[in-house]
Amino acid sequence: MTNEPHSFTHLDAGGRARMVDVSDKQSTHRRAVARCKVFMASETIAALSRGDMKKGDVLAVARVAGIQAAKRTSDMIPLCHPIPVSAVTVDFDVDDDHVLVEVAVETVDRTGVEMEALHACSVAALTIYDMCKALDRDMVIGELALWHKSGGRSGHYERSEQE
Repeated sequence: MTNEPHSFTHLDAGGRARMVDVSDKQSTHRRAVARCKVFMASETIAALSRGDMKKGDVLAVARVAGIQAAKRTSDMIPLCHPIPVSAVTVDFDVDDDHVLVEVAVETVDRTGVEMEALHACSVAALTIYDMCKALDRDMVIGELALWHKSGGRSGHYERSEQE
């Protein structure tokens, strides 16, 4: 985190919530990548990897859920602009004690897609939880973060591995 002062763009001069006016911004190519992890028991990882989950192909369903979530972010996050999402990829890396979820979202528009990537990532993770909860109610979803952002006035952002 930085120590520089920030103003809250979603508040008007009276402190009331508002949707930011982006009409004076130029449409540019924008991309954001978010990641999170679904921590689970090794037995659950093994069942997921073998495709032995009663509800079906967990990662295929979570991928579709993430894509759908990216497209519907403004329905869930009150001050997000509805934007035309150009591309969404949802990838998974299954490790010994967790599934890493990574979502990349792209658009050409006047506002960024960070919230779309974060929302999609969380919904994909929640879908994994939903489909695996019969085996493992101790799962934990964590480490949701923005890892990359490009395009727009604020420029490029890349999260370091140490954060």
